[in-house]
Amino acid sequence: MAKPEKVAAVTEIADSFRGASAAVLTEYRGLTVSQLTELRRSLGEGTQYAVVKNTLTKIAAEQAGIDGLNDLLVGPTAVAFVTGDPVEAAKGLRDFARANPALIVKGGIVEGKAMSADDIRKLADLESREVLLAKLAGALNGSLVKAVGLFAAPLSQAARLAEALRVKREAEAPAAQASTADASPAEASAE
Repeated sequence: MAKPEKVAAVTEIADSFRGASAAVLTEYRGLTVSQLTELRRSLGEGTQYAVVKNTLTKIAAEQAGIDGLNDLLVGPTAVAFVTGDPVEAAKGLRDFARANPALIVKGGIVEGKAMSADDIRKLADLESREVLLAKLAGALNGSLVKAVGLFAAPLSQAARLAEALRVKREAEAPAAQASTADASPAEASAE
């Protein structure tokens, strides 16, 4: 390859690193072209899967300001540049690797932090961002409902108490009138 082509390749890889929220490095040895195509489709639109040269990738990572990849750039390497949800991409890679054991996740970078292969697997076990947000919204909604119930409870208790007192007074008033009516006028004057 001529030097201008290498410079262009390094620039393209560096731009991919800069534009990605995550980059997962994999070893693809033993996968067929059709399997790689299937992998690219399974990762979705938010992930670009590219076979890269290790030396050029090291240079591009340095240019992009990314550390921690040099140890991972050994053997045939492909990088999944993730611009969408890193959890979804990690799940896609994990699921594809289960069906195709030739794909090996080496590690990667997520939001500027180096991650091992185990960290990527843990990331794949997380629920997606949308599911986590839905759970958070449900928990907040439940808390708000409890708070409304707690604030409304004293008011409803006060209303029940006022109603009970009114009923008690109404019940006592006829009884008091009846007891004074039963008393003779002499007893009433003696009091």
